Amino acid sequence: MDVAWQKTFRERLRRFQERRAPHPGEVAVSIKVRVTSGCFHREHSPRAYELIDKRLGKSPASATAFTLEEHESGPELLVYLAVATAGITLAKSVIDLITAIIRARSEGIKKGDTPSDPLELIVRRIDNEREFREEVVLRVGRNDAIDEKVIAKRLNEALQRLLQGLRR
Repeated sequence: MDVAWQKTFRERLRRFQERRAPHPGEVAVSIKVRVTSGCFHREHSPRAYELIDKRLGKSPASATAFTLEEHESGPELLVYLAVATAGITLAKSVIDLITAIIRARSEGIKKGDTPSDPLELIVRRIDNEREFREEVVLRVGRNDAIDEKVIAKRLNEALQRLLQGLRR
């Protein structure tokens, strides 16, 4: 049985797919940057969102197929992921944006944003609108080093696992 937030998630992913239907070989996934406690939205993290907005201004939307959704618990990217026989790999521009969001949170805290609880990077997927799965990719504290290569590796590995067990 779905909990309320899973129903909301299903609806959000369905709307994303209605805006642009997936091309053959693409699947829609969610990449969520979520605080473990407290909030990570514009009201409590204005300095972080200034940096995120600046980064989004440099990111051509046509270069990637994603939507940024803002939530009280943190931003979420809804992304189309190309599933090729060679494997699953996120576009560099998506990894760059995720890294920028995580860095913006740390920088925002240094400049006075509150609260300062750790972040979790999570990937989620729904298979044929039936099965919901999520995996916590990593946890980042406000003073932890943020390494884009580690984030990319962990994200791509988690997405491989997430998509491996789903019916297609």
